[in-house]
Amino acid sequence: MPLRPGQIEVLDEAQAVILRSKTGAERLAIACRMWIAARNMLRCHLQAEHPEWDAARVTREVARRLSYGSV
Repeated sequence: MPLRPGQIEVLDEAQAVILRSKTGAERLAIACRMWIAARNMLRCHLQAEHPEWDAARVTREVARRLSYGSV
């Protein structure tokens, strides 16, 4: 399947079938786990990039980046 301009990824049809079979609560739980994983990956990245930052500074930066600067 070709990508549209600006499209960066395509959901595989097999994945779409699986997701369609999930309840809303199951899809929400998946999204929550993905959010937690992204937050943890960002935290680890920032700790590696800025070992001089304390935990509070890392937490603030994670929040800032995940909220697109609104925090």
